[in-house]
Amino acid sequence: MIALEKRPNPSAFWGYLTPLLAVVATMIAGGLMFAALGKDPFQSLKLIFWDPIFGEFAFYYRGQLLIKAGPLILIAIGLSLGFRAGIWNIGAEGQYVMGAIFGAAVGLALYPAETRWIFPLMVVFGAIGGFVWAMIPAILKTKFNTNEILVSLLLVYVAEQFLAKMAFGALRNPDGQGFPGSRNLAQWSSSSNSEIIAGTGIHYGVVAATIAVLLAAILLSRHRIGFDIRIMGVAPKAAAFSGVNPQRMVFFCLGISGALAGLAGLFEVTGPSGQITDSFNVGYGFTAIIVAFLGRLNPIGILFAGLLIGLTYIGGDAAQAGIGLPGAAIQAFQGMLLFFLLAFDLLTQFRIRWARATA
Repeated sequence: MIALEKRPNPSAFWGYLTPLLAVVATMIAGGLMFAALGKDPFQSLKLIFWDPIFGEFAFYYRGQLLIKAGPLILIAIGLSLGFRAGIWNIGAEGQYVMGAIFGAAVGLALYPAETRWIFPLMVVFGAIGGFVWAMIPAILKTKFNTNEILVSLLLVYVAEQFLAKMAFGALRNPDGQGFPGSRNLAQWSSSSNSEIIAGTGIHYGVVAATIAVLLAAILLSRHRIGFDIRIMGVAPKAAAFSGVNPQRMVFFCLGISGALAGLAGLFEVTGPSGQITDSFNVGYGFTAIIVAFLGRLNPIGILFAGLLIGLTYIGGDAAQAGIGLPGAAIQAFQGMLLFFLLAFDLLTQFRIRWARATA
């Protein structure tokens, strides 16, 4: 029979190999799922992974890849800091929504003024929106020892209801003939997060994500706070003896992750999405959890993981349009990736041994 033997220390070899194994297993299981749906698995995988990069319309899709990957990377970087410290923010989707609402509200309040400082002000308030929403589980955890997983997750549904309220109420376009949704911020020059280089997909959200990757890498490798984050996640008691304040760490990690999620929401609502609607949130906050773990909670790994998951978004859209693959199948495909990643991650902590069964 098969037995698991605890390793003295986590295996670095399996730590690097498990993401690759998870991707391969996801492709195999996903191909079987596509076949069960009556679709050619090879054609489906080609449409998802090959055509957006090397196909006929690759130039267009490459720009879309950065647009999709930007918010995923930005949110995942914030989540990874908390996950490393053992602080589990599962509510980034709500913080993403609140950042979009806060930032958009500032811009809409100043419409139709034309000044350069409106967009930077919206960016600040976008970060504040996500930060404020993340402080709710932080305060409840430090003051009442509540579970931040449950609180942050439940707040996502509160944020969604608030989003609908704003789309149908205070932020609704007064010239929209009663239809829900705000003015289109992407069409107003003072609030537009347009492409910096036309046709490349690079907007300020992509730039912010790149900066976040670099700063997180420096923080974790060169700064005392990064050391405190790493030691708190591995050995909380040792962290306490070294002078780490657990409550401050909760506020720091949740605050940073909330602010980055809020920024992602702001850049999305002023760019690709363009307006506040009741269906604005598209699951980036939840998908970013997959990105964080697929990237091994490492900033550089998260960068590549974000590009890979972004590829499944645009490739999934191409597969839906090209061969009628259901959208739910793409979501299941992404979920498989997290499932296999967590399953194979067992190998970093345990060895598989063949043990003789005893009577």
